[in-house]
Amino acid sequence: MVYDIDMLRTFYASYAKRVKAAQQASGKPLTLAEKILYTHLYHPEIQPRFRRGEDYATFRPDRVAMQDATAQMALLQFMNAGKETTAVPATVHCDHLIQAYKGVQTDLPAACQVNREVYDFLQSVSAKYGIGFWKPGAGIIHQVVLENYAFPGGMMVGTDSHTPNAGGLGMIAIGVGGADAVDVMTGMEWELKMPRLIGVHLKGSLNGWAAPKDVILKLAGILTVKGATNAIIEYFGEGTASISATGKATICNMGAEVGATTSIFPYDEQMATYLCATGREEIARLASACADCLQADPEVLAQPEKYYDRIIEIDLSALEPYINGPFTPDAACPISDFAEKVKANGYPRRMEVGLIGSCTNSSYQDLSRAASLARQVKEKALKMASPLIINPGSEQIYCTARRDGMISAFEAVGGTIMTNACGPCIGQWKRVADDPNRANSIVTSFNRNFAKRADGNPNTHAFVASPELAMALTIAGDLCFNPLTDTLTNEKGEQVKLDAPAGETLPRNGFTVDDNGYIAPPADGKSIEVSIHPDSERLQKLEPFAPWDGNDLIDMPLLIKTQGKCTTDHISMAGPWLRFRGHLENISNNLLMGAVNAFNGKTNWVLNTLTGEYEAVSAVAKSYKAKGIPSIVVAEENYGEGSSREHAAMEPRFLNVRVVLAKSFARIHETNLKKQGMLALTFIHKDDYDKVQENDRISVFGLREFAPGKPLQIKLRHADGSEDTFEAAHTYNEMQIKWFKAGAALNL
Repeated sequence: MVYDIDMLRTFYASYAKRVKAAQQASGKPLTLAEKILYTHLYHPEIQPRFRRGEDYATFRPDRVAMQDATAQMALLQFMNAGKETTAVPATVHCDHLIQAYKGVQTDLPAACQVNREVYDFLQSVSAKYGIGFWKPGAGIIHQVVLENYAFPGGMMVGTDSHTPNAGGLGMIAIGVGGADAVDVMTGMEWELKMPRLIGVHLKGSLNGWAAPKDVILKLAGILTVKGATNAIIEYFGEGTASISATGKATICNMGAEVGATTSIFPYDEQMATYLCATGREEIARLASACADCLQADPEVLAQPEKYYDRIIEIDLSALEPYINGPFTPDAACPISDFAEKVKANGYPRRMEVGLIGSCTNSSYQDLSRAASLARQVKEKALKMASPLIINPGSEQIYCTARRDGMISAFEAVGGTIMTNACGPCIGQWKRVADDPNRANSIVTSFNRNFAKRADGNPNTHAFVASPELAMALTIAGDLCFNPLTDTLTNEKGEQVKLDAPAGETLPRNGFTVDDNGYIAPPADGKSIEVSIHPDSERLQKLEPFAPWDGNDLIDMPLLIKTQGKCTTDHISMAGPWLRFRGHLENISNNLLMGAVNAFNGKTNWVLNTLTGEYEAVSAVAKSYKAKGIPSIVVAEENYGEGSSREHAAMEPRFLNVRVVLAKSFARIHETNLKKQGMLALTFIHKDDYDKVQENDRISVFGLREFAPGKPLQIKLRHADGSEDTFEAAHTYNEMQIKWFKAGAALNL
């Protein structure tokens, strides 16, 4: 047993009472999200009526989960906190640093060798501070959390944006930066703006080719990549009961792509069945005993429009498969219209690689339905038109799928089985291509498809779909193929149609695993020494950032004015840069290298106003820092969309960037900037963005009177001597202003 059953018994023993207290304090019926949030307030004796989207609240989550790429920086910060152990249960999962290349037999040993220094560091820190450690190959963090730790009604934070995956088991699970995780691990108050609530009413039930993934793919098209920012998506209605727990997790997982704080489903028999199947029968019994408290109140369900800020209805019975992309996960298109979209936009029609897996779609059910299509290749005398790559979600999934013939079904059609890890989904794919400059198309069951995300190639058009649809298109090798209506020519010259996918939600003979890869911490780790070699290229102890000097920021040079989408992948790339996630100085060399310079349309090529020459963004930032000159970044909408990686905030801070002025921010990134003592400001009038010129000297006034709700003043001093002035807004509260003044939240 890897979880603390005594903690969960205590949790459920008082849960109903705490929900009742929250109902009485609020004076109204509660949604499910409100029940969980209010029962996790840091000061439960104080039950104010929070204004959604406006008021900040502080919480006490039940646990923390960290993946290896972000855990390094989180734990380096935790080591400076002076604690002997974590205040809540926590785990580290080694899933991001494993490169996908030839297959698990080759790739996993290679990763263990290449990343030995980091793995040893993470394991020793985990042992010292009482943190559970999941070895490389054990599985993808979110699948492992779902199988072992998620529980209905609970609350957790994770240093990965897809932490909301645990909403598939009725848990409020929120992706955060490492500094936020440190707050929770040290037992401090964890702060969050009280989210708005988006209610998604699911009717009917899925059938045929439609999959749970299609629910969120359709929703992404409705909400766009920032439509749910600072909101929780709460699913309700009779349709929820027809979706498996892992299917629910898929839907919650990809809520990150619409900016949602998290997503959640009400407790039901599907969750109870999954808990029992994964060896947690007692949790199922405890949750079932207070099932009424694990769903929205009846009054909410009767009149949802009174209790949610927005209602969206989706009829599962009428839902068809979707395929989203390229280059953004909200470019949604039903399969019936997709061929026309491909032709109209001139996308490369040939589908070159199909990839199934990721934290979004690597469950037993996902592999089972995809395997049913793989078996049809031989049964219908077909040939695979494109290569197939599979990433199982965990060692338990892999072992069970191998026993039940699914792995052999994929291998029989030439599929490559990669390590139970993220792999291509987060850029850890060593793809061998004949011409990297040639436009090409791939289809994945992943969650993100930003340019260069999977293989580092800007010419790769990545499309996101369900595992079933990804498998069908891999068989066909043609983006214009619609498996619901079209036929394929087999080796006999016959026209054959693929049957709709069929599979098991859970293994009939139960799960099996040889070694799940978990290492429990010792009872007392005080004597364990965590050493970091001073000459290490991958690990570096953190030095505190300098506090604010009490002055306004005057005549800062513009580091870069970004144009268009600027995600955390653009700000701090993954792929080969993942190896420096524990070394702030080294990883800062990738600062904003993927961002497009609005003045020349190029990436990683900005003006150094000290020399008049163009250089890489990090080189220019270093040049300014060496002279003691702070700089500023100007950006467009939803700056920092995507991953939770706090490196995208720590790198500019390290290189003396003091301000990011954007049209709007993604939630996690805005918080990360605040935590690191930076100013995250927004244009009150968005057309003021157009006034910023390449040679500007930019000042921020009003910092001595910095206060919640009070705008700051921006002055642009142009090269010709003219000036523009305007106000910029911010969302800092009193505590966050203290972070800024101290130099970083951790400094407090």
